Amino acid sequence: MSRFLLKGGLVLDPKTGLEKEWDVRVEKGRISELGSDLAQEADEEVIDVKGKIVAPGFIDLHVHLREPGGEAHETILTGCQAAVAGGFTAITAMPNTKPCADNEGIIELVKNRAQQAGLAQVFPIGAISKGRQGQEIAEIGSLYQAGAIAVSDDGSPITSSEVMRRALEYTKIFGIPVISHCEDLALAADGLMHEGKWSTVLGLRGIPAQAEEIMVARDILLAQLTGGKLHLAHLSTAGSVELLRFAQKRGIAVTAEATPHHLLLTDEEVQAYATNTKVNPPLRSREDVQAIRQAVKEDLIQCIATDHAPWSQEEKEQEYNRAPNGIVGLETAVPMVWDTLVVKEKMSFLELIARFTIGPARVLNLDRGYLAVGKEANITIVDPLLQKKVQASTFYSKGKNTPVDGRTFQGWPVMTIVEGKIVMRDGKVKGEKN
Repeated sequence: MSRFLLKGGLVLDPKTGLEKEWDVRVEKGRISELGSDLAQEADEEVIDVKGKIVAPGFIDLHVHLREPGGEAHETILTGCQAAVAGGFTAITAMPNTKPCADNEGIIELVKNRAQQAGLAQVFPIGAISKGRQGQEIAEIGSLYQAGAIAVSDDGSPITSSEVMRRALEYTKIFGIPVISHCEDLALAADGLMHEGKWSTVLGLRGIPAQAEEIMVARDILLAQLTGGKLHLAHLSTAGSVELLRFAQKRGIAVTAEATPHHLLLTDEEVQAYATNTKVNPPLRSREDVQAIRQAVKEDLIQCIATDHAPWSQEEKEQEYNRAPNGIVGLETAVPMVWDTLVVKEKMSFLELIARFTIGPARVLNLDRGYLAVGKEANITIVDPLLQKKVQASTFYSKGKNTPVDGRTFQGWPVMTIVEGKIVMRDGKVKGEKN
């Protein structure tokens, strides 16, 4: 294990509220000392991080790694490379693989492949239903025993209220959340973008905001009925924000996440019919975007998650109505959100870092997202002043499908430390690029 001293950075810990120019000593994979003006010890590398932010390792609780079955679009290795390139020390693996993660074998495969990669730590998520068909509950107990830290049928909603009720009840035994993809399929139908002014102008069938909000409301009521732990994936509308506010005021166990693209981009982006703007839920109106930003700033939405969904160029380069939904996000999430919320809207460093650290850690019941002596050294270092242009062609991810290619953002991760090992430094990831 490396032994080094991070010198002179602004150390931020959202759990304790710590915000000091401190040094951090790392040895044997753990944080061994925190404090000011620590002296260099023998055989210790000193890394100057003055002017940079030293934070707990960032956690992304919504990632599609595609493996097994979708290796043409991403592998666990390339996904982990993309994760640490983007400043994430830990990610989850969504279960919509082929075959899907509705059994212990797939959970074990994901864990083993991630361990072989030796980069970001990967926590598997199991399927709610067998085959992700929404008809019959999967063997959630077996999935949990194998290492699943949550269940979700993400990519597909649980249409049956009875199945969702049983999932919320059963997961209470294990204390894990049900992550819900909220979409009324009958109302969304074959819509291609948000229903509003721009869908009319562009002649594309729209998806009304209510297609999300109806299911958000149903799942909140089921969480109230069961006492289960509900997490709402990729909220995108002002109405969903108000429903979340309603739930939290009443003490219902409901949390939510927002994606960088729903915090930055509106449905106006679809004008050029570029398929890299096609995502589910769709990019929404300016009013929706402002509501999501406000919810993140006031801690109503406690997590920022990428919904990283890589596709090959061949898949995305089709007509808009045929191209699959999804964009990549691991390598652009931090600068997109930093530039939008901190630089432009003056959100505090500490508050934003909380949405990438202690927020997702609490949802997933993980003892991480903070800095403390004796803890495993999972650390993300951000340069808040660094301005850089997004270059999709250089991504570590196999997917290059981003709508922000060529745009310049301020606030980039410059070092990622996982279990005391520096796995990304100045944008370069340890090992061979795949």
